[in-house]
Amino acid sequence: MKPRLHVLITSTRPGRTGPAVARWFTEIAQQFEGFDVELVDLADFDLPLLDEPNHPSEQQYTKEHTIRWSESVSRADAFVFVTPEYNYAMNAALKNAIDYLYVEWQYKPVGFVSYGNTSAGLRAVQMTKQVVTTLKMVPVTEGVAIHYVGRNITPDGLFEGTEAMAEAADGMLAELLRYAEALAPLRVAAS
Repeated sequence: MKPRLHVLITSTRPGRTGPAVARWFTEIAQQFEGFDVELVDLADFDLPLLDEPNHPSEQQYTKEHTIRWSESVSRADAFVFVTPEYNYAMNAALKNAIDYLYVEWQYKPVGFVSYGNTSAGLRAVQMTKQVVTTLKMVPVTEGVAIHYVGRNITPDGLFEGTEAMAEAADGMLAELLRYAEALAPLRVAAS
């Protein structure tokens, strides 16, 4: 059985670019054939600012949105966060979604497809890496950084990545697969 990769669209605001970039990356991930790939949109969970009364490590969730989010994250063996950069940082919706859970994230590798203008979202990635390691996730070094993302959006709203972006995606997927397989015993022991 292949490990499950969740490609997570992390931006939730109207008019976002994330879905177009995520669809492009998801097609590459499906062609890679090392994972069962699921495209997950954070906006579908409608998570309010953290509203659970108990600490996430207790997994005593009281809200339906948290239970659905927990089930989704639990299904994954690895993640790719498709993420923008907002004001030199990770977006608030992603930070909130991460903070909702604890155990569900552990021992899972994470890669990043970041986008923006001059920085290509890389400052947001660096900040997110600091957060996810606290949850025992393993960020991979390989990633896809998309500068001036709007230049690759077609008039009909599709993202057209370059050959170099596709090669970077393949390299990241190969590394994610190595880590997902290597960390599998730790995920089993923790469950």
